[in-house]
Amino acid sequence: MEKWNQTSDDFILLGLFPPNQKGLLLLLLIISVFVLACLGNSGMTALIFLDPRLHTPMYFLLSQLSLMDLMYISSTVPKMAINFLSGQKSISFLGCGVQSFFFLTMECSEGLLLASMAYDRFVAICHPLHYPIRMSKMKCGKMMLGSWTLGSINSLAHTVYALHLPYCRSRAINHFFCDVPAMLPLACVDTWDYEYMVFVSTSLFLLLPFLGITASYGRVLFAVFHMHSKEGRKKAFTMCSTHLTVVTFYYAPFVYTYLHPKTLCSQAEDKILAVFYTILTPMLNPIIYSLRNKEVLGAMRRVCGMFSSRKK
Repeated sequence: MEKWNQTSDDFILLGLFPPNQKGLLLLLLIISVFVLACLGNSGMTALIFLDPRLHTPMYFLLSQLSLMDLMYISSTVPKMAINFLSGQKSISFLGCGVQSFFFLTMECSEGLLLASMAYDRFVAICHPLHYPIRMSKMKCGKMMLGSWTLGSINSLAHTVYALHLPYCRSRAINHFFCDVPAMLPLACVDTWDYEYMVFVSTSLFLLLPFLGITASYGRVLFAVFHMHSKEGRKKAFTMCSTHLTVVTFYYAPFVYTYLHPKTLCSQAEDKILAVFYTILTPMLNPIIYSLRNKEVLGAMRRVCGMFSSRKK
């Protein structure tokens, strides 16, 4: 290992599973989840594109969430599977940078997008008459563009800094993808200042959107409980509970991973949490939004009917 480290700039990903039959079975399970996530998110994006009734700000934002989840899981699982099946654990210096960039971009952008989705529901329920103005196609487009842009800028800054650190120790990353916090212990310089910046950046991209989501849904829930129509109350509560479920799945593991002292958590626990927010959550999001949404289920029937009638 030492000889390899001295003659190559590549990193080694130690992976998630042991190289045995049990590890292979677990990998096949992860690949199955990956396939389901790809089908669910690409299907949701295509459904919103094909059905004109879903051409509203809420579903445009949802299509971006599905696209982010698709890129999210695609940035980690294929490389992990290839490394396990080939027996090669290496990832090139450039490949590590690209993987880190896309992962961090999706991570940051998704938090901002969830805040935009919460604002959309706030306006739709609390200010329905102002909805066409406050959530016009132009403003919706700006929200989506802002989420992608800010996430990309933040990701680029962290990725460039991490790759410019001198790695004079082992290049073996104890993770299944190039996660910046997992790379920092390998650097041969003091990274305390940068770790503090990671904490500040994470707070800005996690806590500020979370406060916006909390404020939006605080107002929404207050308005829902004061609705006179039981049908309207039920519909609004279903929409909000669906989004809050997705928000919980997104924020809970991130807050535990990035905003708590590292001495209280082992690297094994970090990897298990990473499986949750990089693999399981992208699979669950389209299921949550489709099974509890009558409009999405209706769009599925219409699109399937459209294709079946064409075959006839």
